[in-house]
Amino acid sequence: ELLMNFACSARARGLEDVLKHVLVFATDLETKELAEGLGLNTFFDEKNLGKMPKTEARAYGDRAFTMMMYAKVVCVQLVNFLGYNLLFQDVDIVWYQNPLTYFYDTDKSGDFDIYFQDDGAHSVRYAPYSANSGFYYVRHNDRTQYLFTTLLYNGDMIKAWDSHQQALVAILTDHASYYGLKVKVLGRDENEFPGGFHYHRRRDYMKKLVKGKEDDAYIFHMSWTHNKDNKLKFFKQMGEWYLNEKCVGKTLGEITEGGAVVTELPLVEPCCLAEPEITCYYSDKPSKTTCNGSPTIDKGGKTFW
Repeated sequence: ELLMNFACSARARGLEDVLKHVLVFATDLETKELAEGLGLNTFFDEKNLGKMPKTEARAYGDRAFTMMMYAKVVCVQLVNFLGYNLLFQDVDIVWYQNPLTYFYDTDKSGDFDIYFQDDGAHSVRYAPYSANSGFYYVRHNDRTQYLFTTLLYNGDMIKAWDSHQQALVAILTDHASYYGLKVKVLGRDENEFPGGFHYHRRRDYMKKLVKGKEDDAYIFHMSWTHNKDNKLKFFKQMGEWYLNEKCVGKTLGEITEGGAVVTELPLVEPCCLAEPEITCYYSDKPSKTTCNGSPTIDKGGKTFW
């Protein structure tokens, strides 16, 4: 559902041409068909990815979560090794504008090898960078190729720590120190790449964002969220849910009711909404409209509006 919402929300904002440059590394055939039905390019490697879990992780760090972290290593390493610059992102993201334009403009982005969204959690575990491994841009060169080859060869760190993020940050630190890797973290106090930290900690910023008054934002990343159920609720409440309910949790065949696929983009018309579905769930979380009649999700939570 999150992948489909990403594609549908981008189309609603007129970014369908940018979607032609998206490559989805599918971990099952059902996801491959859904992605292609929305006009996304796909790659499915059954040998390396075919045994990944088909159901979402129920919580951060559980077995399904940790197994999927391996897929995050492989997909970036393969594209980087082929000599391409790339933007990696998780599926719990929506675009407000084409994020690639930021990294192409060196007056804005500067001259670095790799750029990360700030995770927001400035804890010792993710020190010194607090880099979020769910949204980052990589320029291909010898330094980044060595970085991701090293991460691939040290996959046991991910299993031991239950975290792709922690392993990547540790290796980033070594490569910056020993090999001159140039790392840039897009600070949490800036406005271009908001995520879970902004959602839970920067209310004034979120009020502008949900009202469409934050022109600097390129994306929103629903990080810092316990599980997929909450991600869907938070997106719906923010007015960032563009997926028709009849397409949620269904395969391509179920959506098309087993009929022959006769159009190039068979899922766009039945699944993608022109205007977002807005639903209130929690009064203490950012919302497009006032949700003061809804319960709170956090203990002692105060109403957002």
